[in-house]
Amino acid sequence: MKLTEIQELIKFVAKSGVEEVEIEQKDFKISIKAESKKKSKDKETVYIQQPAAAPQIQAAAPAAAPVAPAAPAAPVASAPVEESNNYIEIKAQMIGTFYRKPSPDAKPFVEVGDSIKAGQEICIIEAMKLYNKIESEVSGKIVKVLVDDMSPVEFDQPLFLVDPS
Repeated sequence: MKLTEIQELIKFVAKSGVEEVEIEQKDFKISIKAESKKKSKDKETVYIQQPAAAPQIQAAAPAAAPVAPAAPAAPVASAPVEESNNYIEIKAQMIGTFYRKPSPDAKPFVEVGDSIKAGQEICIIEAMKLYNKIESEVSGKIVKVLVDDMSPVEFDQPLFLVDPS
């Protein structure tokens, strides 16, 4: 189905007063659900699913997005490493979104200067709507947080610098 056909379908649903339309073909599924007339007269929700093509496109987008932020982070991360070669990097164990806090209104798991122990939760990485608690593999003191909260991360990307002494 072409984009113009989808747009025409959305306009039709908005004008006709139909509350919900679903179209399913072999390579995609479209669900259009209009909001209640009491809430809003002009808004409708559109869901488009493409089982075969969508995962490939989505997998390519996160891989391309972190490349730009990783370039500025590399010089910042390399400066502390040059000051002291005994710092240990805690790296991402998976691709996903990095969270420093267990919830938006909570305090971060760790701050710069905090002492941590092996097995202590230090962050969360969300991958495919699953929130994975990341535990430290080393004990020491957090020297630097290398990734901003709610940023995409790659596998094996450094997240924290830890001074083990």
